[in-house]
Amino acid sequence: MMASMAGASQAALIEYGHNHSEIRMNQIQVVGTHNSYHREINITTERAAFEEFHDNEKNLYYSHASLEHQLEYQSVRSLELDLHSDVEGGLYADPLLWRMANLTNETVPFHDPNMTKPGLKVFHVTDGDPHSVCHTFLECLWQLKGWSDNHPNHLPIMIDLELKMEAPACGKGGICAEEALKWNLTRLLNVDSEIRSVLPPSQLIVPDDVRQGNLTLEQSILQHGWPTLAASRGKFMFYFDNEPDAGPRAMYRENGHESLQNRTVFTNAVEGDADAAFIKKNDPTDTAELQRLVKKGYIIRTRADIPIDTVLNRDTTMRELAFASAAQIVSTDYPSYGMSSRWDWDYAVQLPGAAVARCNPVSAPSWCKDSALE
Repeated sequence: MMASMAGASQAALIEYGHNHSEIRMNQIQVVGTHNSYHREINITTERAAFEEFHDNEKNLYYSHASLEHQLEYQSVRSLELDLHSDVEGGLYADPLLWRMANLTNETVPFHDPNMTKPGLKVFHVTDGDPHSVCHTFLECLWQLKGWSDNHPNHLPIMIDLELKMEAPACGKGGICAEEALKWNLTRLLNVDSEIRSVLPPSQLIVPDDVRQGNLTLEQSILQHGWPTLAASRGKFMFYFDNEPDAGPRAMYRENGHESLQNRTVFTNAVEGDADAAFIKKNDPTDTAELQRLVKKGYIIRTRADIPIDTVLNRDTTMRELAFASAAQIVSTDYPSYGMSSRWDWDYAVQLPGAAVARCNPVSAPSWCKDSALE
């Protein structure tokens, strides 16, 4: 099956000529998943404690398939991972939720020995929402690399990294180690190091690959554009999605790195700043503004829904606005039909024909053909 799909893609390229090798990575639109790692808590052993911890928060009742399965079977081409710094190891190995549920070592939902080792951890809420398809950043990266190695011609995969630092259960028996949770430059560079320890330069798109000559990163993408799909296949691009005025962005750019020189991850930046290449606009309501940014040359990420509210309200307005905005990344918690059926409503966010990409409605050239992308 894989061979036939590859053959079909190559045939499409031949059919539509060589122009499609010139399509740039910002000239397509893909579906991504929000909190792509997230697994719902165990309904049998944890639900009562979970509802007490979160005051009956239903918006956390959703689960995703493994990262590989999202890429392979759900036409997903962008993912989101929440990162928690754990310099010494073991900081998040015993979440308060398990103690509230009176779980023992024999009954806790997972025993990942890597949770006790130093390194970046991947989960949602400290002490209160710990389940993940991959508990450490390295585990997630190795899963991504394994899938990529088996699909070397895939479209570039854009990975959203949210730096987490909250301690919501401090004072209730949870983590109160404020200094351990804070991000500093050393910990930010640990993100770079872990990415590069798994993915070689040949599988990465980093700011240095985009910036040209003495131009800033923003000047480079606005004047010369992003890399072509032909040059980006089989690669990953990472970006921090924390707000532009949050501390991590300033630290990551300081001391001669304003255009992210020698950095691995792009930032959620502000139009007009040297590092402005990716911009997060989760609210797609101002469609004209998002289209303006896309047309200008930035890569934009927006959201199509808010779990579980969108499903409970049975309202597709946000989804339609997200696609119409032309944002290159339309993020959802429902990339496949069936995921919302527990709420008695069939809902999903997919491109026509469940395609992995389509020509961007604002930035792609008129000759672009969806069938020639992947």
